[in-house]
Amino acid sequence: MTPAALIRLNGCACGQPAHPSPATWQHGRVTAATHSTLFPQGPGDAQHVAAPSDADAVLAGLDPEQREVATALHGPVCVLAGAGTGKTRAITHRIAYGVRAGILQPSTVLAVTFTNRAAGEMRGRLRHLGANGVQARTFHSAALRQLQYFWPKAVGGGMPRLVDRKIQLVADAAAACRIRLDRGELRDVTAEIEWSKVTQTIPAEYALAAAKAGREAPRDPAEIAQLYTTYEDLKRDRAVIDFEDVLLLTVAILQDRHDIADQVRAQYQHFVVDEYQDVSPLQQRLLELWLGDRDNLCVVGDASQTIYSFTGATPDHLLDFRTRHPGATVVKLVRDYRSTPQVVHLANGLLTQARGRAADHRLELISQRPPGPEPVYTEHTDEPAEAESAAHRIRELLDSGVPASEIAILFRTNAQSETYEQALADAGIPYQLRGAERFFDRPEVRKAGLALRGAARFGGNDALLDETVDLPSQVRAVLSGEGWTTTPPAGSGAVRERWESLAALVNLAHDFATARPDATLGDLVAELDERANAQHAPTVQGVTLASLHSAKGLEWDVVFLVGVAEGMMPITYAKTDPQIEEERRLLYVGVTRARSHLHVSWSLARSPGGRPNRRPSRFLDGLRPGSATTSNRSGTGATGGIERGHVHIATGVPVPRRTQRTPARCRICGRTLTDAGELKLMRCEDCPTDMDEGLYERLRQWREVQARRSGQPAFCVFTDKTLIAIAEAAPDDEGELARIPGVGVRKFKRYGTDVLAICAGHEPEAEEDED
Repeated sequence: MTPAALIRLNGCACGQPAHPSPATWQHGRVTAATHSTLFPQGPGDAQHVAAPSDADAVLAGLDPEQREVATALHGPVCVLAGAGTGKTRAITHRIAYGVRAGILQPSTVLAVTFTNRAAGEMRGRLRHLGANGVQARTFHSAALRQLQYFWPKAVGGGMPRLVDRKIQLVADAAAACRIRLDRGELRDVTAEIEWSKVTQTIPAEYALAAAKAGREAPRDPAEIAQLYTTYEDLKRDRAVIDFEDVLLLTVAILQDRHDIADQVRAQYQHFVVDEYQDVSPLQQRLLELWLGDRDNLCVVGDASQTIYSFTGATPDHLLDFRTRHPGATVVKLVRDYRSTPQVVHLANGLLTQARGRAADHRLELISQRPPGPEPVYTEHTDEPAEAESAAHRIRELLDSGVPASEIAILFRTNAQSETYEQALADAGIPYQLRGAERFFDRPEVRKAGLALRGAARFGGNDALLDETVDLPSQVRAVLSGEGWTTTPPAGSGAVRERWESLAALVNLAHDFATARPDATLGDLVAELDERANAQHAPTVQGVTLASLHSAKGLEWDVVFLVGVAEGMMPITYAKTDPQIEEERRLLYVGVTRARSHLHVSWSLARSPGGRPNRRPSRFLDGLRPGSATTSNRSGTGATGGIERGHVHIATGVPVPRRTQRTPARCRICGRTLTDAGELKLMRCEDCPTDMDEGLYERLRQWREVQARRSGQPAFCVFTDKTLIAIAEAAPDDEGELARIPGVGVRKFKRYGTDVLAICAGHEPEAEEDED
């Protein structure tokens, strides 16, 4: 495809006058790197410290493996670098050594990483090593400069405007398609479009590609494909491009215009790529075009830290490097300078139980630090108790002289932050939330607060509250209008995060009513206001609260890993083996953020007085004191106690038969089940569900029709628990339906055909109403 054709496809053709071309495209419209206070200077990096006197001095202080990296300046080089092993030090000294030795010309080196922060840190280190003039940039920054410079030559006219945020364009596309998307769905659909573009998936191929990748589409795949197409049309009509187009268009130009590709390759002759396990297919293609037929490439990465596959990142390029470059030099960095032997031992233990391709290439870290304290494992009765315990321990650390900035609380989802924000605020401990809005600043929480405030004032005239009997039921009724449901939506993303925020408010109302049985809705609103005001106190230095994803690349002296229980770690919607293994790697990243002190905790119940049916994460089996190693655990847990093969007399269909020897266990957390309702669901009442909400609603509506026809209560058709079990299992055939507890012989014969039709997405055969 020609550049002009791709430009038309991506909505970039325009007749704007050309901008004046910069004097050199290498530095066009880019501010020179300057020292930033965001990156504290280490002993060897302080500005007052003179640069190394010569090339040999650059190598001083490197360990043998780092020195091997620094001196391997020719041909392809692959550096497999474990957490805390000094990979940035190794590659910056490699570049500096090559420059100081006269082997590399600074202007011909391009070092690529994934965040502006990492690129800035790399530039700072290179300056202090006397390697001025080396370009250290993100993929997008490097591609954008090339696109700006070559646009007039390759396309003509001025380059289209780059939109900072594409979500408004997605909203406009939805309006054009007459598809209603709430704020959460807008974010999710935007993420799907971004994923499609970095994996080079066109709209017509989205549905197949998403299914193959195992993605949980936030809407019907056909709708997303339609939105994707309309989004691209709108960009073309408005003469704008998005973030992903920068890479796509650069790739198109370099593929089609060999003269331009040759000019780029003449400029950049040596490449270094950091965090190579996170490259997307599109970034890999751009790198290949930059390289051409040369092999002066050094890549650095760790497959065990691949945690962004949902954005299109894949470790395959790192793991296949030696296949693509048979003569490559491979160096493994395993000396861990960050963490104590005790922390490293736990990190290594997590990976020894891992499976899959990344696990086959795991690195066994060797701590270079003196011994420290053993990781502390703590079990709590409920989540507030877990948060209060963390706050108490942090107060002790602060009183002993540990800076608040050297302490972090890490959790799996942003929705968990509220409990810890409140516990720290109650203890008078300053904190900063990284990578997410404060709980009470989130739009859905603010909107829910307004709805609760309105209900508190005018609830007497609200029919929605007529049948509520207590404060929790009032809150549930109000928040149901904001999107809260009794069961969470399937999958991850913004819709799930929004539901988690609303669920946190529902849980808070329950806990508040337990503590104050006579509390009114107005009392709860006042409590929410008080909490919000307390958490808005300005803080400069404080304990870091962060999700595990946003903690990547950071480190602290003390780390609290909280909520490390089944259903949260791994997260409940991680079902396939690759998804489970990515969850394990996420916990590994969390563990390796700690330098000295590591606290791992979980709670048995969500709220005080709740059923203690949770269990510690399977990832800790065999690692925490008193636990045994388990193996071959599936993503959905065991279905123990169910014996297949017993044939139904009336239907001839295999159905389950309860054995007396093996108890039934929850398929989510593994707890023994005894309650009849839980036995129907094969999970604990409080465990997260993967129920198909749409299917459940269709089944419920069908049940109402059947009940009306038969003149009996709805539960006589199927109970709520049985409908939930059906919606969770979504049976494809008679055998699967018959195995669901609550579907007996009579109901199977009477309703089986209808239920299977509904599960298949069809309408059941119409029946005439009985007289």
